[in-house]
Amino acid sequence: MPTQPGPPAGVPQSDDPAGTPQSPGVPGAIPPPPPGYPPYQGQGTVEPKKKRGLLIAAIALVVIMVLCVGGGVVAFLTLRNAESGEGAKEPAVAVDEFLTAVYKDRDATKAANHVCAASRDDKKIAAKVAEVQKYASEYQNPRFKWTTPKVDNQTGDRATVSTRITMTTADEKVADQDLRFTVVQKTGWWVCEVA
Repeated sequence: MPTQPGPPAGVPQSDDPAGTPQSPGVPGAIPPPPPGYPPYQGQGTVEPKKKRGLLIAAIALVVIMVLCVGGGVVAFLTLRNAESGEGAKEPAVAVDEFLTAVYKDRDATKAANHVCAASRDDKKIAAKVAEVQKYASEYQNPRFKWTTPKVDNQTGDRATVSTRITMTTADEKVADQDLRFTVVQKTGWWVCEVA
């Protein structure tokens, strides 16, 4: 029987039917790559990290924008009713200053400076001042005076103040009106309601 030629001398025998020599433990020998692994592609592994970083940056930017806009809205809502100025030191003083601005000075802007921001309506205040000026033109030299404003009830930052306004004319006509004011304290005392 003819013999098959063997490997050359010095090459170890292989159990592999393909005949590729295997040399475990032999220095300098490179084993073949295991089957089933795809070949290395350098750019394929960097791409998802870039996309993930861009997505995280976009989400962070959206969150920051929402916080900034939300903070701006909260600041606007908080500060739009903020009182400008100091207000009066006492509830009765606030009412007296308001009445002086409306009935003696007949100045709507000055009167508005004594009204709380929540109730400040420049058109209504101007209408009240115009009503007082109308009395001044219809009657002979009308004069307005009022009793010292009296605090009827005060609880914390809210007070009810009452007074009686009297209009007297040169031809001795007299008219009285009782008024009750709701006054609130924020940065001082401010007139918020007249009844």
